[in-house]
Amino acid sequence: MKCFAALLGIGVLVGAGLAVGSEGGRADAIFVDATPERLATGFQFTEGPVWSEEGYLLFSDIPPGRIYRWTPDGKCVVFREPSGNSNGLAFDRQGRLLACEHGNRRLSRLEKDGTARTLADRVGGKRLNSPNDLAVRSDGAIYFTDPPWGVKPEERELAYCGVYRLAPNGKLSLLADDFEHPNGIAFSPDERTLYVGDDRRRQVRAFDVRRDGRLANGRVLFQPEAEANFTPDGMKVDVKGNLYVTGSASGLWVVSPKGEVLARVSLLEGPANCAFGGPDHRWLFLTAGSSLYRLRTRHAGCVPRR
Repeated sequence: MKCFAALLGIGVLVGAGLAVGSEGGRADAIFVDATPERLATGFQFTEGPVWSEEGYLLFSDIPPGRIYRWTPDGKCVVFREPSGNSNGLAFDRQGRLLACEHGNRRLSRLEKDGTARTLADRVGGKRLNSPNDLAVRSDGAIYFTDPPWGVKPEERELAYCGVYRLAPNGKLSLLADDFEHPNGIAFSPDERTLYVGDDRRRQVRAFDVRRDGRLANGRVLFQPEAEANFTPDGMKVDVKGNLYVTGSASGLWVVSPKGEVLARVSLLEGPANCAFGGPDHRWLFLTAGSSLYRLRTRHAGCVPRR
C-alpha cells in the first residue's frame, strides 16, 4: 500500500463531537482535533466515501441512487445518477471508479467513457446478495462483502453471506461464508491482514492473507461489550496500522492492530463509513446519516498503490 503525508485548509467547526480516551491510549494522540466538522448535509443516507487523487471526494447517497462529488471549496454536486443505489466506492489501479451497487446487486466499474461495466453479479450461476463494501489490493485484486441488505428473502439465491476476491483476470472466489452480515472491509498497511466487520455479531474479524490471496487464521480482533451498542460498518487503516471503524450509533472507534481501543468519537449522526483524503491523507472523511463530516488525524491513511 502507498501511504501519504501534507495539508488541507480547515473550515468552521460545526459538528458536535466528543473524544473519549481509553486505557493505553489518548484521543489527542490520534486526532489533531476530535471535534467533527460538518461539510455538507441534506442527504438521505450517506455512505462509501473515497478520495480521488484529482483532489475531490466521492460518496454515495443510497436511497435516491446518487453519487456526489465534494471539493475543498465547499461545493457538492451530483457526480453520477442513477448509481444503482451504490454503497461502497473505491478506485482501481487505473483510477476507474468501482462501486458496490445494492440496487443492481453487482460490483461495477465506471469506464472512462462514462459507461458502467459489471465486474461481478453472480457466483456459481446464482445472483449475489447485495455487494456492500470493498477494498482494493495493490496487485489489483478486489475484495468485497456481500450481505443481504435490501434484498427480499424470496429474492435471495444464496444461502450465505460471503466475502469474495475478484482477481485481476476476472475470476471470482468465495473466501469466507461464515459471516452473518459481512460489512466493512480493509487491509493492513502491509496487506498481510484483512479486516472484516460483521454487523450482526457486532465484531471485527482479522484474517491472514496468503500468497495466493486467500484467507487463513480467522479470529475476532475487536468486540466491545454489548452495552456499547457497537455495530461495525465501514473502516479504514492509517500508516501505523490503526483501524478506524465506524460503529453507527456508537460513533467512530480507533483500534490498534492488537484490538486495543485507542480513541472513540461521537457524532451528531451515526457514522456509516470513512475514508482518508486530502493532499496528505490526514483528513478522515465520514459519511453519517444525512451529512458528510471530517476529522484531522495525526497519522496519514493508507491507500492502494497504482
